[in-house]
Amino acid sequence: MPQARHATATLLSLAFLVAGCDSGDGAARETPPPAPPAMPGPPTEPVPPAPTPTPETSGLDARPSNKTCLAPARATGSVTIGTEPAFANLSFRDPITFASPNPILMLQAPGDASRWFVAMKVGVVRVFENNASVAASSVFMDIDALVESSCAECGLLGMAFHPDFPATPRVYLTYTAMQRTGGGPDTRLSEFTSPDGGLTLNPDSERVILTISKPGVNHHGGHIAFGPDGFLYLSVGDGNSASIDAAQHLNKLLGKMLRIDITGTTGTALYRIPPDNPFADSTELCNVNGTSEQNCPEIYAWGLRNPWRWSFDRHTGELWLGDVGKTAREEINRVVRGGNYGWRCFEGTIRTTDMICDTPENPQPPIAEYERTLGRAVTGGYVYRGTAVPALVGRYVFGDFVSGRIWDIPNDTQPTMTMTGGLESGLNISSFGEGNDGELYVVNMQGDLHRVTGAESEVEGEGVATQLSLTGCVDPSDPTKPASGLIPYAPNAPFWSDGAVKERWIALPDGQNITVGADGDWDFPSGSVLMKNFHLDDRLIETRLFMRHPDGVWAGYTYEWSTQGNDAMLVRGGKQVTIGEQTWIYPSEAQCLQCHTQAAGGSLGLETRQLASNITYPQTGRDAHQLVTLNAIETLTPPIADPAAETPYPDPTGTAATLEERARAYLHTNCSQCHRPSGPTTSNMDLRYATTLADTNTCDVLPTLGEIGITDARLIAPGASDRSVLPTRMNLRGVADAMPPVGLGAQVDAAGVRLIRDWIDSLADCN
Repeated sequence: MPQARHATATLLSLAFLVAGCDSGDGAARETPPPAPPAMPGPPTEPVPPAPTPTPETSGLDARPSNKTCLAPARATGSVTIGTEPAFANLSFRDPITFASPNPILMLQAPGDASRWFVAMKVGVVRVFENNASVAASSVFMDIDALVESSCAECGLLGMAFHPDFPATPRVYLTYTAMQRTGGGPDTRLSEFTSPDGGLTLNPDSERVILTISKPGVNHHGGHIAFGPDGFLYLSVGDGNSASIDAAQHLNKLLGKMLRIDITGTTGTALYRIPPDNPFADSTELCNVNGTSEQNCPEIYAWGLRNPWRWSFDRHTGELWLGDVGKTAREEINRVVRGGNYGWRCFEGTIRTTDMICDTPENPQPPIAEYERTLGRAVTGGYVYRGTAVPALVGRYVFGDFVSGRIWDIPNDTQPTMTMTGGLESGLNISSFGEGNDGELYVVNMQGDLHRVTGAESEVEGEGVATQLSLTGCVDPSDPTKPASGLIPYAPNAPFWSDGAVKERWIALPDGQNITVGADGDWDFPSGSVLMKNFHLDDRLIETRLFMRHPDGVWAGYTYEWSTQGNDAMLVRGGKQVTIGEQTWIYPSEAQCLQCHTQAAGGSLGLETRQLASNITYPQTGRDAHQLVTLNAIETLTPPIADPAAETPYPDPTGTAATLEERARAYLHTNCSQCHRPSGPTTSNMDLRYATTLADTNTCDVLPTLGEIGITDARLIAPGASDRSVLPTRMNLRGVADAMPPVGLGAQVDAAGVRLIRDWIDSLADCN
């Protein structure tokens, strides 16, 4: 699956925790607040005291009317493309827990447009009728027992129907197996047979075609498809094989595009080699463990890192591929027979410096690339050959798994286009799907399916105002103060933000309420805005607005205050400035969504236990319980039954809770938005507060992204923080191994690192 680089999040062990973009949602921890700002401006943010006070009266007399601070219709960011729900009544989420089985692929059988098949990471393929009102799906295949899906990039990865299906009732699947012959789970390419004319597949009919052992749990690639030449193509990632540079070694299948001939093969005759493969003369197949003493005859092209989703242009036959980068570039390649695409010597057009690598002969440059401010894990797509969107015909459509951006470029684009802008879809794009009619779809890993449309079919707005004073969220006569319709709040376990002092507010559309989940997470109605002010060096420097637009998509925006403090201007694409003696990061729109993950519900710090405490309400001067107040002014559905019974998360900087409780609260706030089930990470860590230590998948667990110079390293080594990767990465900034790569900002949270180290040193075991 897409690997969102290195350092806690999506797509990387501790790397992907891009947590610091806490755009207005309150999921942030800061140092104890300094004296109030000297310049005119909002008062210092309310800080909840400990221990928990007894709820008494409401802090507000009535719900303030909010007619101005409302999320506007999104600007599409693209003049050619949009998205809309494809099957509005169909969802793959669990109806009770809302957990997603992680759909990673949708496709149709050859010549049959009546059904869609959706492959799930967990090893299940579901099928449903192709009509807009469909509300249910059924199981087509279930090989959950065979599939290792616990690691984030593991699972059922690819599916392809035999070109003559169902007359030839064979379907091919790629998945990561339970077996680990090389350290990471083996990749299998297997054939399964339908016993009933194509209605289902028999899970007991597996015929293993090819096995590839891997040194790590990430970078599997795994997409498969039949080419216009009738041969079966399979992309294989480098298996996180940093030490052996497997992508450039031609006697290994890692980091390659493979091509084999399976026509007419049965029994032990697994496949033949197409005669024009680059190394077709090699006499030994690499099908046992993915390696040989000779060049592997299965290889079609090489030099790939994590080729996540690719396709053939149905008109030209050209093969388009998205290759996930490491720290600098995401790239799109047009793959040709015998092509070398540079990894690990090149990342996009950039020469890598993290290892000695002989420059390949005639490396193929990417067709397009983009930087990490726009996304962190490219998802390859399709050249559009449908009829519904004439403006898209002949354009290659692709996206980013983490940021949800979608781009389209002409199919005759020459190397190398640098991508900017793009459509902000708000989706975790695990795949694109192409119907038999050429229309394109988007698979959202959070459990639903969308259709690619023209931009004109989507409600277009002007987007957010470029001046904060014109957003309707602040007092127009004094933009340092909130508009009258906003409700202040403060989390118990706030987020680290480079030592800044913060204030937070909720803006709800009139007549709309917050939905309180059974697990304590809160869901906000469309139109909501969460606002946060940041004070540093005694002045207001930034305001962030996190908006849920009318179409339900969350998006983050940041405003930079003038030195005069009279207004703030919208920052597009992010920036860094020097304030006092430190670097301050204004996050890009994409970086905000790398923190505010769909898995965590978008808003991060607004949970029942985060707000189970008192604050002082500026409107009344009353010190009151936040849950009591929100109940009293009728903003919660359902209301909190007994606010006094809600145990608050402990303040990591306080002394009222145990060391373990404070450390776990810190990890919950700063890390769990990515490190949780269905989160966008390359690990299977679950750092939510309620998860037991043994179930976090960190304690005494080997790191999957390198030991970063630590002998006998573990993610968490009980009693030995010096052997623990987690706090070591927390203590890094500006390098690939830092946790997170963006988000917490430019400054290390020294107190937070010390807290986690002290807790780890106190552990006797993993119980």
